[in-house]
Amino acid sequence: MELGLLHMNSNPEKTLGTQAARLVTELHERGKTLFSHAEVEEITGLHSKSARNFVAALVHRGIATRLKPGLFILVPFELGREREYLGNPLVVARELANGGSYYISHASAMDIHRMVTQPQFVVCTTSPKAIRPRTVLGTEFRFVRCKPEHLFGITDHWATKTEQVRVSDIERTVIDGLKQPELCGGFTEVAKGFWMRREDVDTGKLVAYALRLDVGAVIRRLGYLLETFEVDARRELKHLRARLTATYAILDPLLPAEGKLMARWRLRLNVARDEIDAVVRT
Repeated sequence: MELGLLHMNSNPEKTLGTQAARLVTELHERGKTLFSHAEVEEITGLHSKSARNFVAALVHRGIATRLKPGLFILVPFELGREREYLGNPLVVARELANGGSYYISHASAMDIHRMVTQPQFVVCTTSPKAIRPRTVLGTEFRFVRCKPEHLFGITDHWATKTEQVRVSDIERTVIDGLKQPELCGGFTEVAKGFWMRREDVDTGKLVAYALRLDVGAVIRRLGYLLETFEVDARRELKHLRARLTATYAILDPLLPAEGKLMARWRLRLNVARDEIDAVVRT
């Protein structure tokens, strides 16, 4: 641990006492910057009320920032007098999911997998639990609810040198984007992300995920996407078409329900074909 974590001559307000130094040292040895009241009690030996008063004092002095009731993060000393610090948004999203089943998803997962060209300002997380959206220090955290049986296609990602989060793999990220294009900037953005990482996408796994999720709109959009980009997947496309029903879905729910009907994939094509073709040219 760097000496600067314990001595801050340039900022006397944040000089650590013995108890605070013990907490900071132990948290860093554990590779953690986020902590709870329970961890403060464990590390310092303080009882509940004393621990809460102790943490409140840390927040008041700018040594820690309160992210939500009971969740705090150490403010890096190199920030000087700065008292508000979010830390890594992906790690915060993990903690806001209350340690339960979750994964970073949609546009946030696309960002992790280098499937976007624009910066993302909303952190999207999927969980079987109902978690209300929250804005923390100007960053919006949005939570999407899913069925417990739909927690698949997930991998670990190192958000920092010491903190891992769960994120949808590339194939599941595409599938989630096709299920809810509105959380990824629209169908064209999902198509662009797919095209950017097309060499790394396992088409068989992609189709298997769509069939396992068993959402009609996803099956329709995926079939159209694969055919539009001329992906060699005859057998997989046959499996998708076998699941089609007579009803039609809209290609992009962000746009008005207009455009011609495509019988082959039971889709209303409300995105111009030249917009999708432009993805390949960029």
